[in-house]
Amino acid sequence: MHHGPTTWQTLLWVVLPYLVLVVFVLGHVWRYRYDKFGWTTRSSQLYENRLLRIGSPVFHFGVLLVLLGHIGGLIVPKSWTEAAGITEHTYHVTAVALGTAAGVCTLGGLAVLVYRRRTVGPVFSATTRNDKAMYLSLTTTIALGLSATVVANLVGGGYDYRSTISPWFCSLFVLHPDPALMSGAPVLFQLHTISALLLFAFWPFTRLVHMLTAPVGYLWRPYIVYRSREPGLGTRAPRHGWERVG
Repeated sequence: MHHGPTTWQTLLWVVLPYLVLVVFVLGHVWRYRYDKFGWTTRSSQLYENRLLRIGSPVFHFGVLLVLLGHIGGLIVPKSWTEAAGITEHTYHVTAVALGTAAGVCTLGGLAVLVYRRRTVGPVFSATTRNDKAMYLSLTTTIALGLSATVVANLVGGGYDYRSTISPWFCSLFVLHPDPALMSGAPVLFQLHTISALLLFAFWPFTRLVHMLTAPVGYLWRPYIVYRSREPGLGTRAPRHGWERVG
């Protein structure tokens, strides 16, 4: 006899995702309308640069790999990769290897950034409670994702998330969610998904909003020309069209 989803299953795998989506979208709209000047990374590069140059590239490179891996694993159907000639074994080995490397890079880069904020006085002073909560949420989500990958695939016998988590994720966007698919997933994968949903709900109210903003305007913005009013400045004679302003 088939039983319907329990109340907790419905709340976690149907209500929560849609609630997070609403908060994520409306939160960014609110933030852009009422806090445009706060839409920034609040860079602390002036306070310390050595550790930042190590941790930031590693972290962002890892995040990019994680994002691409999640897009490929959650959105691209298994039938597409099989049609492209990629066997399930090849896909699985590649996904686990790249996913583990991406998780280690992201977590390692984040560890350097957190260490920097904790040990460099001016940077620590500029760190708000919101920043601390954001770092905690990020670390939890990344650590759970890496743990799920390692435990299920490297320690255990492997887990095909494209038969459960991926169809559940896609079912949300066709407005026909199937919570039973997530209910059968390993606990670590469930915890990772919940922590990721909570992170996305928190996202619009943190400095993470800068990741959704690309400086596209710089591609066609005209050059800024500086001209001196002092006739004695400069060592070369001015070229045609660049005469000094009198």
